[in-house]
Amino acid sequence: MYCISDEQIEFILSDISARGVELEGLQLNLLDHICCIIEQELEENGDFRPFYEATIRRFYKERLSEIEDETHLLLTNKNYYVMKKVMISSGVFAATSLSFGIFFKYMHWAGASILITLGIGIASLVFLPLIVTLKVKEQRAAKDKLLIVLGSISAIAIALGILFKVQHWPGANMLGVISPAILALVFLPIYFFSGIRNPETKVNTIVSSALIIIGCGLFFTLTITSKTSRLMEVRNTAAYLRSTYILKSEEQAVLSLPTPPAAAPALALGKQIYLSCEELRAQLVAYAAHGATSIGDDFEDKNVLLGDATSYDYFSENPKTAELLTAMERDVKQYNAANTALATRGVKPIPASYIVFNQEEPKPLDKISSSLNDLIQIQMMVLQNQRAIAGSTKEKMLSSIQ
Repeated sequence: MYCISDEQIEFILSDISARGVELEGLQLNLLDHICCIIEQELEENGDFRPFYEATIRRFYKERLSEIEDETHLLLTNKNYYVMKKVMISSGVFAATSLSFGIFFKYMHWAGASILITLGIGIASLVFLPLIVTLKVKEQRAAKDKLLIVLGSISAIAIALGILFKVQHWPGANMLGVISPAILALVFLPIYFFSGIRNPETKVNTIVSSALIIIGCGLFFTLTITSKTSRLMEVRNTAAYLRSTYILKSEEQAVLSLPTPPAAAPALALGKQIYLSCEELRAQLVAYAAHGATSIGDDFEDKNVLLGDATSYDYFSENPKTAELLTAMERDVKQYNAANTALATRGVKPIPASYIVFNQEEPKPLDKISSSLNDLIQIQMMVLQNQRAIAGSTKEKMLSSIQ
């Protein structure tokens, strides 16, 4: 058993202080622990200095002052370990939920949307804020704290922007622009000019800055500009307007044709479906064009455009309209059944799949412009069926006269 001298005790205490430990109570605790280890493990005639150097390294990973930093955290934040456990748990949960959500999405299984929302939401609102809180408390320099906060805000905004885009929530484009802008225009200059001055971090700073610029560039490459978005809205609105003109022209032509009594039930159902489509189109146009009741030739001058919204958004927000959609789907099935006997006259059934009726999970990606096109096609089929019935009736009338 080694017997430590007073000179060696003074040396140890001075060395502990020189290594960055300033708290007197912590210095004495470390001194006591180190002296006990030396006395118990060092041989009686052993070499003190090498053994002490090996012993002191047991108390830290990079520097001895880490112990004091941790002590400060424990003194200023009583819930430090609880927060650390919650951070780890939330990170594991978010990663697992997001991974399964993406897998479910690719497999087209139910629940993908919920899992993705939970994963990104927990990561953005629990995991990342806890990392920021803990990391900021560990840093002493105000510059390092600022970098952590700015980087974390950018990461949270990017994650929420992706979530909003996937869920088709308002504000997705704004978050998608703001988050990389903060990263590139605020975080990057501070990080670059502070890191490049230090020879030890110069290379890593240049490489990391280049990666950030490339990442932001790739992100902005995928972003649709306001000019491109408006151009797409103008084209969709113009296409919809042309379709309505064709529909009205067909409607006027069909109204002048005879209607046989035998086809009255099917024609009545067809009229009901036609009117339901008209009502649904009016509501969807008002929603997509921000309250406009109709779209005219001067739609571009009046800025009455079909916006970037999905039909699912509208139907989920308006239960009564969703009920009308369900009733129309039921009428279509009855209409197809009633027209089965008229198939020989060229009457075609209205398809009930891959059109506007599909509003269940997983959320469809159909824009309102696509749903409006579906409704117009249903109306055109109703008119064409009526034309086929009337044409067949006219042929029979002519043959009976002859």
